[in-house]
This record gives sequence, structure tokens and C-alpha cells, in this order.
Amino acid sequence: MQAGCCYKKFKITQTILFLIFTSSLIFAQDDFKPIDLRSFWDSAHHWRDINDEEKTITPLPDQPTYKRNEITKIADNILLYQKNNGGWPKNYDMTAILTEEQIDALLKSKDDTNTTFDNGSTHAQVNYLAKVYRITKEQKYLHACSKGIEFILSAQYDNGGWPQFYPDTSGYKKYITFNDGAMAGIMLFFQDVVNNKDDYNFLGNELITKINNAYNKGIECIINCQIKDEGKIKAWCQQHDNIDFHPRNARTFEPAAVCSDESVGIIYILMNVKNPGEKIIKSINAAIAWLNKSKIHGIRVETIDAPLENYNFHSTDKDRVVIEDPEAPPIWARYYELGTNRPLFCNRDGKPVYTLAEVHRERRTGYSWYGYSPAEIFKIYPAWQKLWSPDFDALQ
Repeated sequence: MQAGCCYKKFKITQTILFLIFTSSLIFAQDDFKPIDLRSFWDSAHHWRDINDEEKTITPLPDQPTYKRNEITKIADNILLYQKNNGGWPKNYDMTAILTEEQIDALLKSKDDTNTTFDNGSTHAQVNYLAKVYRITKEQKYLHACSKGIEFILSAQYDNGGWPQFYPDTSGYKKYITFNDGAMAGIMLFFQDVVNNKDDYNFLGNELITKINNAYNKGIECIINCQIKDEGKIKAWCQQHDNIDFHPRNARTFEPAAVCSDESVGIIYILMNVKNPGEKIIKSINAAIAWLNKSKIHGIRVETIDAPLENYNFHSTDKDRVVIEDPEAPPIWARYYELGTNRPLFCNRDGKPVYTLAEVHRERRTGYSWYGYSPAEIFKIYPAWQKLWSPDFDALQ
């Protein structure tokens, strides 16, 4: 169905009703407390706001969504999107109320292998299904959750890393990927299981043991990926080589560089390791010290009105400019050049530039080049440092 068509009411067949909405008939929607949906926001934004010809289904204008407490309806959507290999594709809204035509298209695409961990995919769905099963005890959610975990486990490299896509590992898809929380999302979910943050006994001892082993390998991979540049340990790139762990380029505007935002997520994972050894403590302190050294003072990024422009992947009537402001809080570039540690930017031609003004407007408005996330990790570092590194403070 074309995106320009009007949204219409549709009649659900008995088959679709059985496959999709059985649990919704059993439980009234008000019986449930809402489950956090933030891990789905990035994919939902891409589905609704960014043009992508590869979508199996396209959003209708103002396509409605389920309420946050309609957790079984959202979970049934998640089952629809799950591929036969156990994983999920990216850039769809798990909360969208789908038409019969959209449901039919998803059912016919079950054998697709465009499964990925990018933009919250797969690990977010598995995590949500685990929470819904814990509440409802519906076996179909446990089955889909377990199948998704097995898919994640099968995609892990022997060295502990995860690619961006699996089983399609062509091009940069094969690299160990921290960009947009791909590997970090997996590790955070596995960390919850390992630390028994919630009751995951329903997964069974065999699967929990596999998760523990995968998690430990993942921590080792993170340590091995940490960039050693100009004789100093720094932080991490968005993607690392799946063989030798070196920083690697991805898309033309995503260079091999030290990355602030992705590194924050990695540090958070390492800080939540129980009883960290010397390697982990050293890794965290080095990354915090690099972030502290790399903060930028005296500027802020402002979004301003601008003439409407239509690009291949998005349209915008805004622009972004860097403003000098001595009162501005510290800010970080997303990329820092290897060797020089200069803030680094890129256009789609892959050529590096060193100011946001040199980035074409399409990329200025379509990508996050500056951010404040390291300030959040600085807030929780002191308590960790006092407990595990009392003789060394990386912020001093």
C-alpha cells in the first residue's frame, strides 16, 4: 500500500486474528502497566521520517499506534516482524496499528534475512518479549524470546564481537559494531541476565549458561577493541575489524576515529561488571581520561530555520550552526581524528573536514555530530572510582 493512500479501517480474518491478537482477547489492556518503549524509538523514527526504498511496508500518513499499556498487542506486532531465523530487521515501528495489507506483507517476508542489531533491532525485541512473558506467561512470547536469543548467540564471533548484520556480513556489516548501540544493546540485555537484575529463570539453565559465556567473551572483545593511539589508550570506534580489532570505516561519512557517544555506552557496560579485574578498571579509567581531555568549551550547536530542502533520505526546513558561547557547558564531537585527536566531520564523499560548517546541509541535519552524553557518565564515575579505583581518579 502506498504511503499516500488514506488510512482505512480493515477487517481482520480469523487466521490473522488467531496469529496476532489471541492474547489481547484474554487480557484487558488496562490490566497491564506500560513497558518502556524507548529502545524502539530510533527504528520508529527511521520508519516514519526517513525515506528508505527497502522497507517491506511503508507508514501511512499519521498511522496510529498502540498505547504503552497495550503490551500484548505490541508484543504480537513484534512476533509479526520476527524472521524465521529468529532475528528482526531494523527501522519499523513496533507500536504501529497495522492494516491487513501490511500484516499480509510481513507474513510473506518471514524468510527474509535482513536481520540486524542496528538501531535497537533484535535485542530490543527480545528484551520486550521477556518482560511481556514475565507478566502474561504466554508461551508464544517465551518461544519467540528464546528463538531471538539463540539467533543473537549464533551471530557472535569466536572473539566475542557481534557484526552489525547477520547472516548478511558483506562490506562493513561484518565489522564489530558499537555504532547506535548495536553490540552495546546486546551486552546490556545479557548483563541484566548475568547479574539477575530481573528474574530470568524462565529462560532455563542451558540458555542462561550460553548467555553467561557469550557475555564474558563480549567483555573480553570490548577490552581488545579499545583504541591504542599515539602510545595512549583512548576509547572506541563505532566499528572495529572482526579479525584484528582495529578501527574501521563504515558508511562514507563514518570514518575510523575515536568516538565519544558510542564509548559512553561501552563504559557504562564495563562499570556494571561485578568485581571488575585490573584490565577492566584500567580500561574504564583510560576512556574516562580521554573523554575528559576531549571536551570542548565555549560553543553550542543551534538549530535554526532554513528554506525547505528535500533530500534522498529526509526533508528539512532546519539547519545547524555552531555558535560561540563562553557560558555553554562542555560539549563533545562525535568523532576525533586518530593521531591528532581533532574533532572530525565527513560528507558523503568520504573526505574529512574539521568544522560543522564544511559539512553539507543534508548531513548537518541528518546526523548527530556533537553531543553531551559523556557528561552523564561523568556523574556516575566518582562512585565507581571510589569503590574500584581509590588510588586513581581519571577526572583529576
